[in-house]
Amino acid sequence: MNNTGMKTILIGVAMALACGVSAPGVETPIQAATNVFETPTMPVNPPENWLTYHLVHPGPGNAHPADPNCAFDWKGVYHLHYIYANDGYNFAHVSSPDLVHWKWHPTVLTPATMGHGMFSGTGFVTKDGKAAIIYHGYGSGRNQIAFALDDTLDKWTRPEPIQLKDKDGKLVGMRHWDPDCWLMGDTYYALSGGNLPRFMKSTDLKEWQNLVTLFHDAYPGTLGVEKNEDISCANMFKIGKKWMLLCISHRLGCRYYLGDFKDEHYLPEFHALMSWNGKEVFAPESLLTRDGRRVMWVWYYGLPITPSGVQSLPRELELPDDGVLRIRPLRELQMLRADPKELTAITVKSGASEALEGISGNTLELELTCDSTAATEFGLDVLCDKNGKNGMRIALNAESGTLCVGKVQAPFRLKPGEDLTLRIFIDKNLVEVFANDRQAAAAASRYNAQNLGIRLLGKSKDVTIRKLTAWKMKTIYEGDCRYAKP
Repeated sequence: MNNTGMKTILIGVAMALACGVSAPGVETPIQAATNVFETPTMPVNPPENWLTYHLVHPGPGNAHPADPNCAFDWKGVYHLHYIYANDGYNFAHVSSPDLVHWKWHPTVLTPATMGHGMFSGTGFVTKDGKAAIIYHGYGSGRNQIAFALDDTLDKWTRPEPIQLKDKDGKLVGMRHWDPDCWLMGDTYYALSGGNLPRFMKSTDLKEWQNLVTLFHDAYPGTLGVEKNEDISCANMFKIGKKWMLLCISHRLGCRYYLGDFKDEHYLPEFHALMSWNGKEVFAPESLLTRDGRRVMWVWYYGLPITPSGVQSLPRELELPDDGVLRIRPLRELQMLRADPKELTAITVKSGASEALEGISGNTLELELTCDSTAATEFGLDVLCDKNGKNGMRIALNAESGTLCVGKVQAPFRLKPGEDLTLRIFIDKNLVEVFANDRQAAAAASRYNAQNLGIRLLGKSKDVTIRKLTAWKMKTIYEGDCRYAKP
């Protein structure tokens, strides 16, 4: 982040926080929190424009939420933390029985309780079965580790700073920034983010041996991204037969590497983005579920959505033997479906724009399939006004090989003869689209309560959609008077 960006942080602009705002290693004094043990609470009757089935932060006060952090499947309950700025940087804490419906816990990870602000990191489980968090202690100049003292993850030890030593046991100076920690065999490995992340290992989480840099010297020059590209909000984990480094660059947004470890260093073989319209898809975090699924979230940074700082829908990641990453909406989201409507053999005439009969709204899931010969001739507009205009366009551009969602153009091509299947989630003015389980993209428009229409578009020839199903989506918030309870 340049000097202008840092000045933005210092004057407290709303969205300037977390791993999205300041250069690695840059610190400013923290203020003592006055809101220790506050519990965020969703209003009984939220404003009409608030999202209904995404995880949002309801307050208190003028709190500004950001990065998801420190996620666990712990003792039969899912837990997620996320940063919010309110009298310093805090970790909000939510838990869920199903990864869909969330409740807030008291905010206990604060500057007042930990002695520093809470910046990005991850959760992990120790060799002796304890829940632990590693994170950047904002204002301390150190990355820190703390351990849970109860099974609700509401009580934590005092943090212990990372102390890096060389082979002779002497302390080594290092840049402390967004850390991650994971187990390989009986050894803990950790990185400290930024350009050319520092790499280290430990057998006990107290004595850390310096491995210098994360990346192997044989880092390939064919990945499309330089070896020294910023790595922040990092999350390293095994997926399929590879190791994935899920992270951001402050320049590029959310992205990932696939590779393996060689000579105790990470050797990536593949790199891809998850953000294509600036840095709107940001700050990923993931957990491994009890049934073996890798589930991730991202923070939607800077989109015109309310409340600000919304977490994405949970996504399931899978890497099968073909080596192509699968990205699917969380299967548990299906429990929010209601009032299904199904249409088959829908024909859209060449050059036509036709309203979708009997289906409209701004809290919907749509699933549709059209065959490979029609896919490149088809599109649809959602959130259209009463005249069928000003909607958000969703289409496949075969010429450029992109999935278009509003202004976002994510790389995506059908295989020869492959049908197109889209799952489209509309939550007020936020739209998330999943294509053939291989790509995901999101965009948001300006909110207008009257823009509810959906129109199908034909291009140069008639198009038949084999099947389209629509569901109204129920709220995930207990007591939300806008919609029936789940």
